[in-house]
Amino acid sequence: MSSDSRSDEEFPRITGKGLEELRRRLGVKITLDPEPWCHEATRDNIRHYAHGIGDDNPLWCDPDYARRSRYGGIIALPSFLFATSRIASGYVGGLPGIHAMWAGADWTWHHLVHRNDEISTESYLKDLIEHQTRFSGRAIQQVYHVDFYNQDGVLVAECDSWCFRTERDTARQSGTKYQDVKARGEKRYTEAELKKIYQGYAAEEIRGSKQRYFEDTQMGDELPCMVKGPMTVTGFIAYAQGWGGLYIRANKLAWKQITRHCGLGIPNRFNIPDCPERVHWEQEFALKVGAPGAYDYGPERCSWMTHHITNWIGDDGFLVSSKSKIRRHNPEGDTLFITGAVTSKCETRGDALVEITQEARNQDGELSVVGTAVARLPTRGS
Repeated sequence: MSSDSRSDEEFPRITGKGLEELRRRLGVKITLDPEPWCHEATRDNIRHYAHGIGDDNPLWCDPDYARRSRYGGIIALPSFLFATSRIASGYVGGLPGIHAMWAGADWTWHHLVHRNDEISTESYLKDLIEHQTRFSGRAIQQVYHVDFYNQDGVLVAECDSWCFRTERDTARQSGTKYQDVKARGEKRYTEAELKKIYQGYAAEEIRGSKQRYFEDTQMGDELPCMVKGPMTVTGFIAYAQGWGGLYIRANKLAWKQITRHCGLGIPNRFNIPDCPERVHWEQEFALKVGAPGAYDYGPERCSWMTHHITNWIGDDGFLVSSKSKIRRHNPEGDTLFITGAVTSKCETRGDALVEITQEARNQDGELSVVGTAVARLPTRGS
């Protein structure tokens, strides 16, 4: 492609040199982890994260309720650990100026995180995988591994998470994935549609202290449908309040960030360098990167999937693992309906485990995210 044909382009492209520099980071421990949003699992930090995903389970949020549980106090919801690692949340290195879209995670939890636990992490770039996509043509999947430790050095969880690095101009100019979405325009809800969504919220069951026993769970059992939405920028900001965002900074700290990281500060309509994270609240910029509109956060959606499971397993269940793969953007106005079913169960090494397959579709039936989870349930004889 000639330089003249690129004269209307605004953003950098993926280059062989940039990829080679990134490959040299594979397997190398990251020694300067960006400061996390939360160092400790305080009462307020846990509650802010839970409320950011719309989870009002009293085990995370109500000290009196949690005190009467088997744990004797508040514990953190599994997805809270996103707030303790920028790397797991999508803070990627290399390929400056190339957009990063968080697209999935594979979590394993080994121990609970209790109130006031201090969390530290170790991480490294695990893999780079090239794809051809309808969204942007060439895309680079950038996979990181993160280990999470408490103040006693105990490994409480580990996670592989990944972003897709995409060329903004290519996605905007020639991406085909969202042609139908852009053609049908913005969603406007009827009162009947809103009433149905709100009925879903009213019917949402938190299993809580009512134990769900392994023996009473059967293959094919369906989990209640969980509703998330209709999505608004307000909701995206609510999540950022609990999770921390990757690049949301103000004044001097914003200046330091864009000065330190080449390609991060992208001029807004006032010609002020601003962060790429504004795709989640600024429609104009979201369209520039090829998205169908301002859209939800990836770790937020992963957290909705684990919320679906923790509601179902109850206080005495333990979420062992969860894997979520994002399939499309959820633009402002979308509503998600998360469903799941038990696909296997077994007893091994004294653990009674059930596997659950999940998916979430939007109001038009389009597949948004797929997932699997394994949970440990109490047995009647335990």
